[in-house]
Amino acid sequence: SLGFKRITLKTGAYSLRELAMAIKWSSRAKIDLLTIDGASGGTGMSPWRMMEEWGIPNLYLHSAAAEFASILASKGGRVPDLAFAGGFSSEDGVFKALALGAPFVKAVCMGRALMIPGMVGKNIQQWLRDKDLPKTVSDFGSTPEEIFVCYEQVKELVGTGEIGKIPLGAVGIYSYADKIRVGLQQLMAGARCFSLESVTRKELMSLTEECARVTGIPYLM
Repeated sequence: SLGFKRITLKTGAYSLRELAMAIKWSSRAKIDLLTIDGASGGTGMSPWRMMEEWGIPNLYLHSAAAEFASILASKGGRVPDLAFAGGFSSEDGVFKALALGAPFVKAVCMGRALMIPGMVGKNIQQWLRDKDLPKTVSDFGSTPEEIFVCYEQVKELVGTGEIGKIPLGAVGIYSYADKIRVGLQQLMAGARCFSLESVTRKELMSLTEECARVTGIPYLM
């Protein structure tokens, strides 16, 4: 009634009972997206004990979420789009999360993994100003064009006149996101999955019997 077009909910260190509640109540409330965040069970502003020791490991929590969503769907309930989060930083992790939660998971959320290249880019900008590039960076070059693999792509996006105003932290984040994009495309192409909808749980196998019990994904042997 206030005019919001999209409503989302992000969960934290939920136990299985509360996870089931979140999925059921999100269904009833007709929200658009439910984000389910695995261990550790906090954000950067959470108490340290929560950051380090609370929560349920991703594989267990996300497997339960997929199971609960399947139960809800089998009873004719509306399952909101799901997003998985919890320390993801690589394209193979993204692919596995999408497959584990298929067909309900539509996105993987990353926080710290995207912030780190932003901070590195910011530091490089300051080191360039101070003419004090560390060797770990200067080995790749001495200008933004030489150091950042995606610098020219960003320049093409924003235009020659604007590129000088773009913080190098933003260029770092763009470069990292582009790495994830290309890697995910390669994995999906190798699995013959050319759209998000074509990624299914059949793309996965469990390497241990415990994993098979937790996830319901068939054991390798």
